[in-house]
Amino acid sequence: MTAVLFDFSGTLCRVESTESWLRATLAATGITMEEPQLMEAATALESAGALPGGAEPSAVPEELAGAWAERDLCAASHRAAYTGLSRQVPLPADDLHDALYDRHMTPAAWTPYPDAAQVLEELRERGISVGIVSNIGWDLRPVFREHGLDAYVDAYVLSYEHGARKPDPRLFAVACAELGAEPERTLMVGDSRVADGGAAALGCRVHFVDHLPVADRPDALLPVLDLLPEAELPSV
Repeated sequence: MTAVLFDFSGTLCRVESTESWLRATLAATGITMEEPQLMEAATALESAGALPGGAEPSAVPEELAGAWAERDLCAASHRAAYTGLSRQVPLPADDLHDALYDRHMTPAAWTPYPDAAQVLEELRERGISVGIVSNIGWDLRPVFREHGLDAYVDAYVLSYEHGARKPDPRLFAVACAELGAEPERTLMVGDSRVADGGAAALGCRVHFVDHLPVADRPDALLPVLDLLPEAELPSV
Protein backbone atom coordinates (compact mmCIF):
# COMPACT_ATOMS: atom_id res chain seq x y z
CA MET A 1 0.00 0.00 0.00
CA THR A 2 1.30 3.44 -0.95
CA ALA A 3 -1.75 5.59 -0.14
CA VAL A 4 -4.63 5.72 2.31
CA LEU A 5 -7.96 7.43 1.69
CA PHE A 6 -10.08 8.43 4.67
CA ASP A 7 -13.71 9.37 5.01
CA PHE A 8 -14.33 12.47 7.16
CA SER A 9 -17.48 12.31 9.31
CA GLY A 10 -17.62 9.26 11.56
CA THR A 11 -14.15 8.15 10.51
CA LEU A 12 -11.58 10.83 11.36
CA CYS A 13 -13.91 13.32 13.08
CA ARG A 14 -17.30 13.32 14.76
CA VAL A 15 -19.79 16.16 14.85
CA GLU A 16 -21.06 17.42 18.20
CA SER A 17 -24.36 16.21 19.64
CA THR A 18 -27.58 17.86 18.53
CA GLU A 19 -28.06 19.30 22.01
CA SER A 20 -24.56 20.82 22.00
CA TRP A 21 -25.16 22.15 18.49
CA LEU A 22 -28.34 23.93 19.56
CA ARG A 23 -26.88 25.26 22.81
CA ALA A 24 -23.79 26.67 21.09
CA THR A 25 -25.90 28.37 18.41
CA LEU A 26 -28.23 29.89 20.97
CA ALA A 27 -25.26 31.21 22.93
CA ALA A 28 -23.68 32.70 19.79
CA THR A 29 -26.89 34.44 18.73
CA GLY A 30 -27.91 35.60 22.21
CA ILE A 31 -31.28 33.88 21.90
CA THR A 32 -32.56 32.09 24.98
CA MET A 33 -34.88 29.14 25.47
CA GLU A 34 -36.25 27.64 28.65
CA GLU A 35 -34.56 24.33 29.46
CA PRO A 36 -37.61 22.08 28.82
CA GLN A 37 -38.22 23.76 25.45
CA LEU A 38 -34.54 23.55 24.54
CA MET A 39 -34.40 19.82 25.24
CA GLU A 40 -37.65 19.26 23.35
CA ALA A 41 -36.29 21.18 20.36
CA ALA A 42 -33.00 19.25 20.44
CA THR A 43 -34.88 15.95 20.39
CA ALA A 44 -37.05 17.14 17.50
CA LEU A 45 -34.01 18.36 15.52
CA GLU A 46 -32.37 14.98 16.06
CA SER A 47 -35.43 13.17 14.74
CA ALA A 48 -35.63 15.54 11.77
CA GLY A 49 -32.00 14.76 10.87
CA ALA A 50 -31.26 18.48 10.74
CA LEU A 51 -27.63 18.22 11.88
CA PRO A 52 -25.31 17.30 8.99
CA GLY A 53 -23.11 14.43 10.10
CA GLY A 54 -25.63 13.51 12.78
CA ALA A 55 -28.61 11.18 12.69
CA GLU A 56 -30.38 10.46 9.43
CA PRO A 57 -33.85 12.02 9.05
CA SER A 58 -36.72 9.86 10.22
CA ALA A 59 -38.47 11.10 7.07
CA VAL A 60 -37.65 13.62 4.35
CA PRO A 61 -40.58 15.94 3.53
CA GLU A 62 -41.69 15.75 -0.09
CA GLU A 63 -40.84 19.40 -0.70
CA LEU A 64 -37.23 18.73 0.29
CA ALA A 65 -36.77 15.55 -1.75
CA GLY A 66 -34.97 17.31 -4.60
CA ALA A 67 -32.55 19.21 -2.38
CA TRP A 68 -31.95 16.10 -0.29
CA ALA A 69 -31.08 14.03 -3.36
CA GLU A 70 -28.56 16.65 -4.49
CA ARG A 71 -27.21 17.65 -1.07
CA ASP A 72 -23.73 16.22 -1.57
CA LEU A 73 -23.40 17.51 -5.12
CA CYS A 74 -24.14 21.19 -4.61
CA ALA A 75 -23.45 23.59 -1.73
CA ALA A 76 -26.77 25.39 -2.24
CA SER A 77 -28.72 22.11 -2.17
CA HIS A 78 -26.88 21.02 0.97
CA ARG A 79 -27.86 24.20 2.81
CA ALA A 80 -31.43 24.06 1.46
CA ALA A 81 -31.85 20.44 2.51
CA TYR A 82 -30.59 20.82 6.05
CA THR A 83 -32.12 24.20 6.83
CA GLY A 84 -35.35 22.80 5.41
CA LEU A 85 -35.17 19.87 7.80
CA SER A 86 -34.38 22.25 10.66
CA ARG A 87 -37.42 24.38 9.81
CA GLN A 88 -39.64 21.38 10.52
CA VAL A 89 -38.92 22.24 14.16
CA PRO A 90 -40.32 25.49 15.63
CA LEU A 91 -37.58 27.70 17.10
CA PRO A 92 -37.76 31.16 18.75
CA ALA A 93 -36.40 32.97 15.68
CA ASP A 94 -36.38 31.98 12.01
CA ASP A 95 -32.76 33.05 11.48
CA LEU A 96 -31.72 30.39 14.02
CA HIS A 97 -32.08 27.79 11.28
CA ASP A 98 -29.37 29.40 9.15
CA ALA A 99 -27.27 30.01 12.26
CA LEU A 100 -27.49 26.31 13.11
CA TYR A 101 -26.36 25.39 9.62
CA ASP A 102 -23.44 27.82 9.82
CA ARG A 103 -22.44 26.42 13.23
CA HIS A 104 -22.06 22.87 11.92
CA MET A 105 -19.38 24.01 9.44
CA THR A 106 -17.16 25.49 12.14
CA PRO A 107 -14.16 23.57 13.51
CA ALA A 108 -15.67 23.89 17.00
CA ALA A 109 -18.54 21.63 15.96
CA TRP A 110 -16.17 18.75 15.14
CA THR A 111 -13.85 16.66 17.30
CA PRO A 112 -11.16 14.38 15.85
CA TYR A 113 -11.17 10.82 17.15
CA PRO A 114 -8.43 10.39 19.79
CA ASP A 115 -6.14 8.35 17.52
CA ALA A 116 -6.66 10.36 14.31
CA ALA A 117 -3.61 12.61 14.63
CA GLN A 118 -1.37 9.72 15.69
CA VAL A 119 -2.37 7.60 12.71
CA LEU A 120 -2.04 10.44 10.20
CA GLU A 121 1.36 11.43 11.58
CA GLU A 122 2.60 7.84 11.45
CA LEU A 123 1.45 7.53 7.84
CA ARG A 124 3.39 10.67 6.95
CA GLU A 125 6.51 9.26 8.65
CA ARG A 126 6.16 6.06 6.63
CA GLY A 127 5.89 7.98 3.37
CA ILE A 128 2.26 6.95 2.80
CA SER A 129 0.15 9.51 0.92
CA VAL A 130 -3.17 10.52 2.53
CA GLY A 131 -6.35 11.69 0.87
CA ILE A 132 -9.74 12.69 2.27
CA VAL A 133 -12.74 11.48 0.28
CA SER A 134 -16.03 12.81 1.61
CA ASN A 135 -19.66 13.06 0.58
CA ILE A 136 -20.21 16.65 1.66
CA GLY A 137 -21.68 19.97 0.54
CA TRP A 138 -19.19 22.37 2.15
CA ASP A 139 -15.44 22.92 2.49
CA LEU A 140 -14.08 20.89 5.39
CA ARG A 141 -10.48 22.05 4.99
CA PRO A 142 -10.75 24.67 7.78
CA VAL A 143 -11.73 21.89 10.21
CA PHE A 144 -8.53 20.01 9.41
CA ARG A 145 -6.43 23.15 9.68
CA GLU A 146 -7.90 24.17 13.04
CA HIS A 147 -7.40 20.72 14.54
CA GLY A 148 -3.83 20.37 13.25
CA LEU A 149 -4.58 17.57 10.80
CA ASP A 150 -4.15 19.43 7.52
CA ALA A 151 -0.36 19.02 7.57
CA TYR A 152 -0.80 15.27 7.10
CA VAL A 153 -3.25 15.44 4.17
CA ASP A 154 -2.05 15.44 0.56
CA ALA A 155 -5.41 15.74 -1.22
CA TYR A 156 -9.04 16.56 -0.48
CA VAL A 157 -11.66 15.07 -2.79
CA LEU A 158 -15.08 16.41 -1.84
CA SER A 159 -18.23 15.27 -3.61
CA TYR A 160 -19.69 18.74 -4.16
CA GLU A 161 -16.48 19.87 -5.88
CA HIS A 162 -16.50 16.97 -8.34
CA GLY A 163 -20.18 16.34 -9.08
CA ALA A 164 -19.98 12.74 -7.90
CA ARG A 165 -20.40 11.02 -4.57
CA LYS A 166 -19.45 7.75 -2.98
CA PRO A 167 -19.96 4.89 -3.78
CA ASP A 168 -19.34 6.16 -7.34
CA PRO A 169 -15.86 4.81 -8.19
CA ARG A 170 -15.09 8.05 -10.04
CA LEU A 171 -14.58 9.90 -6.76
CA PHE A 172 -12.05 7.34 -5.54
CA ALA A 173 -10.37 7.42 -8.95
CA VAL A 174 -9.92 11.19 -8.66
CA ALA A 175 -8.33 10.73 -5.23
CA CYS A 176 -5.93 8.08 -6.46
CA ALA A 177 -4.98 10.24 -9.43
CA GLU A 178 -4.31 13.27 -7.22
CA LEU A 179 -2.07 11.14 -5.01
CA GLY A 180 -0.38 9.43 -7.93
CA ALA A 181 -1.39 6.08 -6.43
CA GLU A 182 -2.56 2.89 -8.07
CA PRO A 183 -5.97 1.76 -6.72
CA GLU A 184 -4.59 -1.72 -6.06
CA ARG A 185 -2.03 -0.17 -3.71
CA THR A 186 -4.53 2.13 -1.98
CA LEU A 187 -6.52 1.56 1.22
CA MET A 188 -9.90 3.24 1.81
CA VAL A 189 -10.93 3.73 5.46
CA GLY A 190 -14.51 4.66 6.25
CA ASP A 191 -17.58 3.99 8.34
CA SER A 192 -20.13 3.32 5.57
CA ARG A 193 -20.11 -0.09 3.97
CA VAL A 194 -22.24 1.24 1.13
CA ALA A 195 -20.54 4.57 0.41
CA ASP A 196 -16.93 3.82 1.35
CA GLY A 197 -17.21 0.24 0.17
CA GLY A 198 -17.54 1.62 -3.35
CA ALA A 199 -13.75 1.93 -3.45
CA ALA A 200 -13.54 -1.84 -3.84
CA ALA A 201 -15.03 -1.57 -7.34
CA LEU A 202 -11.95 0.42 -8.34
CA GLY A 203 -9.63 -2.19 -6.86
CA CYS A 204 -8.86 -0.50 -3.55
CA ARG A 205 -8.66 -2.41 -0.32
CA VAL A 206 -11.29 -1.25 2.19
CA HIS A 207 -11.22 -1.10 5.99
CA PHE A 208 -14.24 -0.10 8.08
CA VAL A 209 -14.62 1.61 11.44
CA ASP A 210 -17.79 2.24 13.44
CA HIS A 211 -19.41 5.69 13.54
CA LEU A 212 -19.42 6.06 17.32
CA PRO A 213 -19.15 9.01 19.73
CA VAL A 214 -15.56 10.15 20.20
CA ALA A 215 -15.43 9.00 23.83
CA ASP A 216 -16.56 5.50 22.81
CA ARG A 217 -13.97 4.96 20.07
CA PRO A 218 -10.46 5.74 21.34
CA ASP A 219 -8.34 3.53 19.09
CA ALA A 220 -10.30 2.08 16.17
CA LEU A 221 -8.02 3.73 13.61
CA LEU A 222 -4.81 2.23 14.98
CA PRO A 223 -5.30 -1.13 13.16
CA VAL A 224 -4.88 0.79 9.90
CA LEU A 225 -1.18 1.00 10.68
CA ASP A 226 -0.94 -2.78 10.84
CA LEU A 227 -2.20 -3.00 7.26
CA LEU A 228 0.63 -0.88 5.88
CA PRO A 229 4.40 -1.24 5.54
CA GLU A 230 6.68 0.13 8.22
CA ALA A 231 8.84 3.12 7.37
CA GLU A 232 11.98 2.10 5.52
CA LEU A 233 15.15 2.38 7.57
CA PRO A 234 18.02 4.38 6.06
CA SER A 235 20.75 2.28 4.49
CA VAL A 236 24.09 2.03 6.31
